[in-house]
Amino acid sequence: MTATPGADDTPPADVDGPDAAVTDSTGATAGTPARAAKPIVPVVLLALAAAGLWAASRMTWVTVHSADGLTEPRTDDLNGGVWFGALTPLALVLVASIAAVFAVKGVLRQLLGVVISVIAAAAAVPGFALAAGAGNTADRAGTLAELPVRAVVSGADTHLGPAILSILAAILALAAGILLTRRTGERAELSGKYDNPVFRRADASAAVSKQNAETGTAAPLSDRVLWDALDAGTDPTDTSDTPGADHGPAGENK
Repeated sequence: MTATPGADDTPPADVDGPDAAVTDSTGATAGTPARAAKPIVPVVLLALAAAGLWAASRMTWVTVHSADGLTEPRTDDLNGGVWFGALTPLALVLVASIAAVFAVKGVLRQLLGVVISVIAAAAAVPGFALAAGAGNTADRAGTLAELPVRAVVSGADTHLGPAILSILAAILALAAGILLTRRTGERAELSGKYDNPVFRRADASAAVSKQNAETGTAAPLSDRVLWDALDAGTDPTDTSDTPGADHGPAGENK
């Protein structure tokens, strides 16, 4: 005589159902591949850094005063593009790197972050040098101003505002480079891989089989793991010590 399965024969109830999505500790939904995080913060930092370098290249860094003894004293203003010729190209490189951030992923994005960090370090050098008063500012200013041979530089006034702005822009670019070297995108892809039902069910099946083989009893696993194991074709209640010869399928007694 066949016994009618009762309420006790029903598999452990899961309020969400066997195929329901489960949210893990990282906020990713199980069963749905996690999307790679978009590099919004590095892109914003790069945009601000490029704008800062470009603005600094248009501002006056040094004002040089000179006289040749024949004409009126001469005053020349040297902007950032003249004082440090690579300042504007570096700003353009940072703008181009914004597009490159979206074009590459993984290791290439990390390498891009390293390159951006090097560019940031190079962009900070002239600002630090001017703020620290390194080198002979007056002689350099006279050379860059293209003064006549007979002219004599009587003084050079430095403007720290543009130099500090370039340093801040370089710091922003460095921060963007450091963020890009972190493999956040790959972590998200790996999370999506292991949240995939195929991999999750295989792991659950392996966990149940391992526990049964080691202890010989049903493993004290969560309902989620039990459902995944059942979906994978592994019976969590089928243990080596259970007298299977005395029981029929689904708890039926012979």
